[in-house]
Amino acid sequence: MKILLLTHAFNSLTQRLHIELREKGHEVSVEFDINDATTIEAVGLFQPDLIVAPFLKRAIPEQVWKKQCCLIVHPGIKGDRGPSALDWAILQDQPSWGVTVLQANAEMDAGDIWATSQFPMRNASKASLYRNEITEAAVEAVLLTVERYQRGDYEPEPLDYHDPGTLGRLQPQMTQADRKIDWLKDNTETVMRKIRCADGFPGVLDSWNGREFYLYDARPEYSLSGAPGELIARSGNAVCRATLDGAVWIGHLREKQGKHPFKLPAVQVLGESAEPVPETAGGYQEIEYLEQGDVGYLCFPFYNGAMGTEQCNALRQAYIGARQRETRVIVLMGGADFWSNGLHLNLIEAAESPADESWANINAINDLAREIICTDSHVTVSALQGNAGAGGVFLARCSDYVWARSGVVLNPHYKDMGNLYGSEYWTYLLPKRVGAQQARQIIEARLPMGTREAKSLGLVDDFFATTQETFRTELNQRLKQLASATDFSAQLNRKREQRAADEAEKPLPAYREEELARMNLNFYGFDPSYHVARYNFVYKVPKSRTPITIARHRDKRRRANIQKVL
Repeated sequence: MKILLLTHAFNSLTQRLHIELREKGHEVSVEFDINDATTIEAVGLFQPDLIVAPFLKRAIPEQVWKKQCCLIVHPGIKGDRGPSALDWAILQDQPSWGVTVLQANAEMDAGDIWATSQFPMRNASKASLYRNEITEAAVEAVLLTVERYQRGDYEPEPLDYHDPGTLGRLQPQMTQADRKIDWLKDNTETVMRKIRCADGFPGVLDSWNGREFYLYDARPEYSLSGAPGELIARSGNAVCRATLDGAVWIGHLREKQGKHPFKLPAVQVLGESAEPVPETAGGYQEIEYLEQGDVGYLCFPFYNGAMGTEQCNALRQAYIGARQRETRVIVLMGGADFWSNGLHLNLIEAAESPADESWANINAINDLAREIICTDSHVTVSALQGNAGAGGVFLARCSDYVWARSGVVLNPHYKDMGNLYGSEYWTYLLPKRVGAQQARQIIEARLPMGTREAKSLGLVDDFFATTQETFRTELNQRLKQLASATDFSAQLNRKREQRAADEAEKPLPAYREEELARMNLNFYGFDPSYHVARYNFVYKVPKSRTPITIARHRDKRRRANIQKVL
C-alpha cells in the first residue's frame, strides 16, 4: 500500500514506523503537518491508500479525513483523550498504559478504534517511556491496524464509555499549575513524577533566587537531606535540591528569560549561584564502570545522547582506565535511551565561539574513537540499547563488534545538520565494513535505518531482543561466551595483524586530517549552513517544508521518472 505518515516532526516514533512499514513492503512517504493547505496538497500529490498520523499537534483537515481513512496514533489506553495522555499517566502513577490507533473524525481522539496495545509502566521520564514502551506498543498497534485495513473485513470498534474495558477518559491539557512543585510539601517521589511527566517537553517551571527555570533530567537522592527547596550539593554538572524526605538531582535546566533559553547542564545555567554549594562525588554519575568476571562495562547515559567536549574527554579517560584492567572484553553500553548522538549542539550554540567549540568537540570525540580503534589488549563491543545518530553511529563502529537491541533506530549521516561532512574516522570504518559504494550511499541517503537493514549492510554485526531487560540478559550471556572463547588469544592476534596492515596501507592520522579539513570548512568556511541548521535545531525552529529525502511525493525527479514509465 501507499502510506502517508502525516506528522508534526520526524521524531523517533515516526522514524521507527517509517522503517517498519517499508520493511513490510509498503511505499511510505512523510509530510510535516505545517498547515491545512500543505497537508491537502501532499495528499493530492501522493494519493495514499492510507494516512497514519503518529505525532500531531492539531486536527487533520476535514477535507482530508472525510475522503480518506486517517489513523491517529494516540499514546493512551482505550478511551483516553486529550493532548497530555502520557503526562497524566506518569503524574497519576498509573500501573499500566498503552497506545490506541483510532480513526480521525470531527471530534479529537473520539474516532473508531482499530487497535490497542498495553504495557506495564516504568519509573522513567516521559521522553524515555515514549522512546521505548510507547514506540514498541505503537509499532505493534499500527502494524496490526494496517493488516486489518488491508484485509478489508475488519470493523473498527466505536468508542463506548459504557464498556467496562474502556478505562480511559477525556483529560485536559496539563498546565504548569498541574505540575507545580511545592518544595515544602512534596516528597521525593512526588517531585520525581512531576519532573518526569514533563521531560523532555515542556519541562517543569520552577524558580530559584528570583530566576525562573524549566527542570529536566531528574534522579532521586535518598542519602542527602536539607531544608526543603534548598540547593544542597553539586555533582559534576548537576545540582541537588532538597525535598521533604530526601532530595533530587537535576541535571539540566532551561532558563525562561536567560541568554541561552534552551536546555543546558544545570551548573552552567546557574553559574555563580551554584558555586557555594559543596561538591559531592558520585552523586550524579554520567559515566560508570562495572565488572563481571572478565567483562568490563562502561556506561555513559548522557542526556539525549549528546557528548560535549568535557564528556568526551572524561569518557576517554574512563576507557583508558578500563583498558588497564585485567579483563578480556570491554563493552561500551551508552545509555538506555541513546547510545550516542555525537556532537553536543546545545553546548556548542551556547559557547562564546560556536565554531571553536565545534572544533574542540569533534577532536575530543576523535580522540576517544582512536583509543577504541587502537585497542589491542581487549575485544571491544558496542552494545546499543538505544538509538544512535550521526557521529554516535560511527563511534560505535570503532569497536570490534556492534550489537544492537531490535528496534533501535540508527541515523548514520550528518548531512541534515547543514551538510556536515563528519569525522570519527568514518572514512576508514565505513568502507572497510560495507564497501566504498555503499558507504557513500549510507552517508548521502539521510534516512533512518533499522537494525535489520543495518546488519545486512554490515553497520551492525547482530541485533536481538526487544526490551531493555531481555537485551541486557542476552548481552551478558554473549559477552561471557566471547570472553571465555578458546580462540580468544588468536582473535587478539588477528585483530593486531589487521590493524597493522590497515595502518601500513593508510595511517589513521591521514583519515582524520582529511575528515577534519572538510569539517574545518563547515565550522569556519564561508557557507553558514551548519551554523544555521544548528541554531534551528537548538531553538526548535519549526520546519517550513518536508525534506524530499522523506517526502517522496515532492521529489520532482522521482515523479518525472514515474511518468516516463507510465
